[in-house]
Amino acid sequence: MSGVWVFKNGVVRLVENPAAESLDGSRQSSSTRRKVLVHTPSNEVITSYAVLEHKLWSLGWERYYEDPSLLQFHKRSTVHLISLPKDFNKFKSIHMYDIVVKNRNVFEVRDV
Repeated sequence: MSGVWVFKNGVVRLVENPAAESLDGSRQSSSTRRKVLVHTPSNEVITSYAVLEHKLWSLGWERYYEDPSLLQFHKRSTVHLISLPKDFNKFKSIHMYDIVVKNRNVFEVRDV
């Protein structure tokens, strides 16, 4: 995981290619490589929330319905909460890394 951590408006996020992004967070170039989330035991690329939900459910994660604008998962044995945008097209690398950190050795992020 490389890049620069940016703190703005109370939110910390990883900017993978700081040269391609301006200070206001808008993209200046589309030269960054696309990332995919991979379930490492099966080497399967996560292509939808249905696939992701099935993988997370098998790891003990449960759907959390507190915020209707987000897709959220909670694991009872931990304090972790995974929050994702409802639209899979808005599923970005920062969300992928959040899943990887909370499920070590089960998921990884790869360049396409």
